[in-house]
Amino acid sequence: MDFLELAKERYSVRKMKTERVKQEDLNKILEAARLSPTAKNLQRERLLVINTEEGIEKIKKCTSCDFGASTIIIISYEKDNEQNESEFSRKYGLIDTGIVATHMCLEATNLGLGTTMVGLFDRELTKKLFNIPEKYQPELLLPIGYIDRKPSILHERRKEIEELVEYNTY
Repeated sequence: MDFLELAKERYSVRKMKTERVKQEDLNKILEAARLSPTAKNLQRERLLVINTEEGIEKIKKCTSCDFGASTIIIISYEKDNEQNESEFSRKYGLIDTGIVATHMCLEATNLGLGTTMVGLFDRELTKKLFNIPEKYQPELLLPIGYIDRKPSILHERRKEIEELVEYNTY
């Protein structure tokens, strides 16, 4: 699929079927994450795949934004210091998790699956329930699943390019 078509197809899916994501598709999505560019190519992202009923029930204690997904990936980054995280670590950890999530979302869309990036979750409870070591900072949840509802009309609304882009005329 042409990249701009793929980008146009991708949207935040708010309702997914409970059908489990095929392992071969999940493997491709995880490979897209592995290939993602990161700051200094440090590859500090850590992915925790949650795809059991017990795990999904735990996630529901951390967020209301599970959207019925059968698979949710907790995207974390490795801090450079467990006690006092540096500005570099925090700043680029956030950027890197966004890049990784975007690559995963685009591959999922390419495979006919839906995703939503979720930042609204209790990070401390997530760390506790999933025994995430202190050196990892969870930043995003990525529900993945088969689409149960098409996007709202709001997805089709896009500003004109002239509203978003300026050229330096100095």
